[in-house]
Amino acid sequence: MHKNLFEYQDSLAILNNNGSLQDKLTSIHEVITVTFPYIDRIAVAVFEEETDILKTFVASCYGENPLLHYDAKLSETPSLQEILTHGKPRVINHLEIFSTGKNEHTIKLAKMNYAASYTMPIYQNGVFFGFVFFNSTKEGVFREQILHQLDLFGHMISLMIMNELSAAYTLTAALKTTGEIVQKRDPETGCHIDRMSRYTRLIATELACKYEFDDEYIEQLFIYSPLHDIGKVGISDSILQKPGALSREEFDEMKTHTIQGRELIDHLLQNFGKGVFLQADMLRNIAMYHHEAINGSGYPEGKKGDEIPIEAKIVAVADVFDALTSSRSYKGAWTNEKAFEMLKKLAGNTLDHDCVSALVNNEEKIRGIQKDFKENPYG
Repeated sequence: MHKNLFEYQDSLAILNNNGSLQDKLTSIHEVITVTFPYIDRIAVAVFEEETDILKTFVASCYGENPLLHYDAKLSETPSLQEILTHGKPRVINHLEIFSTGKNEHTIKLAKMNYAASYTMPIYQNGVFFGFVFFNSTKEGVFREQILHQLDLFGHMISLMIMNELSAAYTLTAALKTTGEIVQKRDPETGCHIDRMSRYTRLIATELACKYEFDDEYIEQLFIYSPLHDIGKVGISDSILQKPGALSREEFDEMKTHTIQGRELIDHLLQNFGKGVFLQADMLRNIAMYHHEAINGSGYPEGKKGDEIPIEAKIVAVADVFDALTSSRSYKGAWTNEKAFEMLKKLAGNTLDHDCVSALVNNEEKIRGIQKDFKENPYG
């Protein structure tokens, strides 16, 4: 009798599902182009205040995506800085004004023949978060009436992005105190997690084409990698702070930090709501398997080769490299060159060869990370 009441299909029903941000943005793009078929690209970049880096995060494009795995210093991008100075969106209906631009992103966008753009800054409680970009291959399309409607979609996209990343940030913030407790009990340097998380992102970016990582995956890996040793909170001080070599029994207890980390994360995910975190398995894998070895000699499960999740392989290389190049109570800091040689010896044996190569082939970027997150000898 009432069968026609439920025939209509919500065009954005995917936003209610536990899908990827990429799928959700693509669906929003499809809805927009029903009314505005000339919107060829929608992209989001997120800002990392600590390093002044603006990073590509997710995009929906008709045709090739001109900016994948790209980042730039915001301070070196005056056209975007100007948007923040004004605190308002920017409309450019004739992109030839940037035809002489020297930045890589400007050049790549020009090659795609985009003729007009609308850029909305994203703010969370007044704090700059990133940008939403709308691009068109047609000139003069961003008129006031159209912009009013695009604003609705822009804010929808902003809220979607902030909701996803804020959930991850909230979880890491909840664990930060625990992590600081671990650091105070564990003889690791204060900036260890800052450096190793950025080495992790560097490796993942280098391997993105081979493993088909998108920017969303890379950013989530960057966010979650500092939690790799969270299970050490359950290890006794007598073992964690022992200056000498561990006995067999002590090392067996130390190895349980991987299982304890996985269990702790499972409890936290359950309390936060599992559906909130799209990459929950990534987080579990990092905590559980970052001490597995390619040859099967690692722990806790003796996985080998392709049995080890790629995110765990990446974190393992980043973690080992920073441990080698940092001072400890029992050793001095190795030079990058000496550490590279050790990584190469371990490649294909305990560490993944691709991950090692991705790191050692980027010495200049490594030095930049080390400069930005240098140890303070005064704590």
